[in-house]
Order: sequence, then C-alpha cells, then structure tokens
Amino acid sequence: MPTDHSPAPRKRRGRKSPPVSRASADAFSLEHIIRPRAQFGFLDSDRMATLKGRVLDLLADYGVMVVHPEAKTALKKAGAIEGSEAGRLKMPREMVAEALMATPKSCRLAGRNRIYDMTLPRADGGFILRTGTGGHGYVDPRDASYRNMDLTAAREIAAVANILDQVGFVAHPFVHGVPEVTADIHSFAAISANTQKHVWMQPYQKENVDYLLKIAAIAAGGEDALRANPTTSTITCSFSPLEFKFMDTEVIIACGKYGVPVHACSLPSAGGTAPLSPAALAVMAVAEVVGMVTMAHVLSPGLPVIATPLMFALDMRTGSALQSSVEAMQAASLSIQLVKRGFGLMAHTYGSGSDTPDTDHQSMAERALLMQTVSLSGADILGGVGQLECATVFCPVQAVLDNELGGMARRFLQVPDVDDAALNFGEMLKVPVGGHFLDSNHTVAGCRDQHIPEVFQRIGRDDYETGGRRGAFEHARDKALSAIAATPEAGFLSPLQTKAIAELTAAADKHIVEVYSGKVDTI
Repeated sequence: MPTDHSPAPRKRRGRKSPPVSRASADAFSLEHIIRPRAQFGFLDSDRMATLKGRVLDLLADYGVMVVHPEAKTALKKAGAIEGSEAGRLKMPREMVAEALMATPKSCRLAGRNRIYDMTLPRADGGFILRTGTGGHGYVDPRDASYRNMDLTAAREIAAVANILDQVGFVAHPFVHGVPEVTADIHSFAAISANTQKHVWMQPYQKENVDYLLKIAAIAAGGEDALRANPTTSTITCSFSPLEFKFMDTEVIIACGKYGVPVHACSLPSAGGTAPLSPAALAVMAVAEVVGMVTMAHVLSPGLPVIATPLMFALDMRTGSALQSSVEAMQAASLSIQLVKRGFGLMAHTYGSGSDTPDTDHQSMAERALLMQTVSLSGADILGGVGQLECATVFCPVQAVLDNELGGMARRFLQVPDVDDAALNFGEMLKVPVGGHFLDSNHTVAGCRDQHIPEVFQRIGRDDYETGGRRGAFEHARDKALSAIAATPEAGFLSPLQTKAIAELTAAADKHIVEVYSGKVDTI
C-alpha cells in the first residue's frame, strides 16, 4: 500500500453519504444547504428539439466513419447500416435511443485515497474542476519563464493540484525529454505517482492503451482494485468531422474490460472541421459524442460515458484555434445544454482557459466568462484549470487563480432564498432611522456562511502599499511554490509500485519505439 503523505484532510463522512461542509463546499464535499442550481442557456424547448433532431439526423442519415474491424462488425450486428462509402456506418434512431437509455446516468471517479472520491452528478447540483491536459509548454512559477513541458513540470503540476480543493482530478500533460511515442506513458506514470486524487488518462497511440491501463492498475493496487474503485478515467476522441480512429475505439473496448469510465470527447473547430456557426459547431460535437455513446453501449455495455464536447473556433484572420472566443463559448453552452438536458448525459467541457499566452488581465477575463457560461449551462466537470494559449501551456500560478474562481462560481450557482426568513423582512419593517443590522440575529446566524476567498485580495490601499503591492497573482504564486516545496520526493506510491511502474515504462519504451522505429525521435 502507498504511504500517505497528503495533508491532513478535514473530517469527512463515508463515501456512501457524501460529506457536507459548513465552510464553502469543494470538489469532495457538498454544500450544507442544498439549493437549486441557477441555469442559463440559449436553448428553449423548441431550439433544443431542433438541434437534438439534427444530431439524430446526422447519425441516422449520414453516419460516422469507423476503421476498427471488430467494432464495425459488432456495430453492424447491433443495427448499424452501411453508409455511402466504405467504413461509414449509419446509426438508426432506435439504435441510438437504446444506447442512450442504457448508458449509466451517474458514475464514481475514485481517488486512491477514499477522501478524494467523487460522484457525478453531484447531489448538490455543483461541479468539479480538473487540470488542463495535453499542454506542451510550462510556465515556471518561480520566475514566470517558459520552457517545454518535462517530467519535473508534470510532478509540479500534481503537487499544485493536490492542494487545490476545487480540483477533483488531475490530467497528464505532454512531456518532452522522452520518446515521443511513449510521452503519454511517462507523463501518466509521473502524475499517478505524485497524487492521490483521480487521474485522467489520454493515450497517444493504440499500442499504449494497454500499458497505460496496467500502470493505472498498479497504482490502484491491482486490476480488481481498479475495477472496484476506478482511480483513473480515460479520454476517447472523435476525429472530426465524424470519424473514429482505431486507437480511440480500442480505448472504449479496453476501458470496458477494466471498468474505467470514459470521457467521450469531440474537439471540432468552427470553420475548420465543423461549420462556422456556434449552433453548427455544437451539432457536430454532440453528434460525435452521441456516436461514441452508441459505440460504447455496443462494445462495452454498461460502461460509464461522460459527454465531453471541447469547443474551438478558428480565427478566420490567422487560422489559429481559439477556445475562449465568444463563438466558442456560445458553442460550449449550446453543446452542454444538448448533452445534459437534451440527451440526459453527464457533461464535461472546458470551464477555464484562455487564448493568451500569459496569466494576464485578458486571461482572467476570458476564463471568468467561460467558467460562468458553462457552469450555468449545467456542466458537471469544468476542465482546463491552469491552461493558457488555447490549451497548449500550463501555468501553476494560473491554476491557483482558477481554483479561486471555481470556489466563487460554485457559490454563485446557488439560487438565493427569497422567503421572509432569508429577507429578514420582519426586522426590515421595524428598523429605526439610523439603524443597522450588525447585531441582528439574522446577521449573526449567517455571517460565517459568506464565501471567503483565499488568494483574491480584499484590502485597502494603505495595507496594499505597505505590503509591497502584493495582489492575487503574488499570493497565488506563493501558494503554488509552497505546494511544490512541500511535496514528498518519493511521491505517494510504495517502493514496489514505483519499481513495477518503472519496469513497465521501460518495457513500453522498448516495445513501442521499435514499433515506430525510424518514424519518431526522442524529443
């Protein structure tokens, strides 16, 4: 068993009865008073019906391209129909409806320590955050210098994520300094060794899937332990428009064997791999997601599938992909409404991130608007914590600031009570001229329930000047550096687990690099 070096947690109830908190809730504890979740979206019932119908039309009348031979055979046996070209399969409405009905409506994302278990959807209607994935670049929190992502940076990402209470799970980035074809294996191993939270896996090659799941099993304490408590979940992606690669289909099959939830991820770009308008982008993404849900039902029945439309829009002046443009945000809201309320699926999308390369004023404005938009639209998971430059860079200081935004957004979603008790209306009717409510029983009862930020500042000018003009950025940097300094050098795995993962990683390097011999270099 791994040695537990994690900070002493607040006392929590068992996972069968998720804990509540008198303090602000976080990724692992619920609000102490369950209120309705505020909602916003562009889709009324008529518009929802229109887009939902178009998703089903696209799958039934045109279909998706499937290149995995065994999957094609199984899908046709389940009712899929050959399309207009070799490999294209149409998915009749009845087939899709059966899959949607059978797909689990909830799932558990387990941590290696049970205090980090999470259940979706949350009983209090809230959300959880996760760190950004796939980033190639890293902004060092010590001096804001930029470098290629490496294993040291991956370990630092885990260290910072460990102390962010709104962050429920950690995604592995793309690391340099290792063979390119096994970068996912090295990165996943590094993250898994350095956190006891749930870890999100992203395979890069079809040969890598089995190695990654074996590493997850070692870190969990064995294959049976992984099945009982899925401490990892896996991304499976469409290849927009409307194609599914062999590897991503294999992920669905392999995760079914291990009982590991999958995030059915579509990443279309408006004006590139999808039509330009926000509504068309949403239809393309949701059609791909629902296609993957249907495939999962056939290939791995009962597998939990989390709908994950990640929306991009091309800047038509430059051709650059954008995740935080107005159009991408609108499409994200539309797609989350569609998968959550239209198709009844668990929903996950970017809830943070910016198209600027630095933790600057633009970054904070874009990610605050994005987080508010998709959280109001109903997302269960908000991804992208710490990511910059359209999901290609990770910054630990930004991750700490995103955690702060997450706590604010969580509280913001709670619909305020408007009954007379909440209004303190009786005292309103009796307040004298020049009176106040500082000593009101109503004030005393509720004063400790206010949301209190940790790194955002609420100080006056004099204290600000005396303190050397240290604002939220400086406090966030201190918190990130403190987490990195405090993390145990040996990580959270036992020596036997560490040795087994190192041997498996070495075997993967030998095997997979030979498979791609002459095609790739160490980067």
